[in-house]
Amino acid sequence: MKTTAELKAEAKEALRGKWGQAVIMNLIPTLLTMAVLFFVVLSGIIWFFINGSGDGMIASVSDYQQNHAGGSGSSLVSSIISALFMSGISWTYLDLIRGERTEIDPLKDAFRGFQGVFIGGVVLLSLLTNIFTSLWMILFIIPGIVKAYAYSQSYFIYYDQIQKTGEKPKVLDTITASRRLMDGHKGRLFWLDLTFIGWYLLTAITFGIAYLWVAPYTSATKAAFYEDLQNNI
Repeated sequence: MKTTAELKAEAKEALRGKWGQAVIMNLIPTLLTMAVLFFVVLSGIIWFFINGSGDGMIASVSDYQQNHAGGSGSSLVSSIISALFMSGISWTYLDLIRGERTEIDPLKDAFRGFQGVFIGGVVLLSLLTNIFTSLWMILFIIPGIVKAYAYSQSYFIYYDQIQKTGEKPKVLDTITASRRLMDGHKGRLFWLDLTFIGWYLLTAITFGIAYLWVAPYTSATKAAFYEDLQNNI
């Protein structure tokens, strides 16, 4: 098995000469999210000025309660959309790690998870892994974190199965395969995540700007981690 340093070096090598493309690819979901947030905030401001007095203020309390109740549903939708973007982006890095491609097409690759052959499975994977992890979290925090690591390779496995067979695998089978693949390796991935803490601190210091470069680095390293697992089955 490769060391953390070796996995990081492999990720850097895969990204060499492609950092600009990688930054743009990771920036696309961020820009879309900002656009949606801007629209939501603008809509809220307009709604306030239209309904912000008298009975409108009373109605706003009721609307707030309804919106608060639906907060968990909105969070789940956000998780699914994030999974659609990040799965496609991660698959691109996996292809680079494997030498199956030499370039990144930022606009096309950012939306790979939304393609017809993948989208249904990615949505179900996100939905089920979130539900399973949340149920474990209800018991204790640590078991929930452990299960999140156990399910972490599901998107890679799903992608590989489609690429190899041309058929969509069953989502539950994919989650089970991830759990088995990560048996004995969850601690390795946890340590790998810890080694990026300094980069995340740099992201905070730069008000998120550094994340444009940190995100490709971490995602490519995790793709290298998956490839290393597969090569050592």
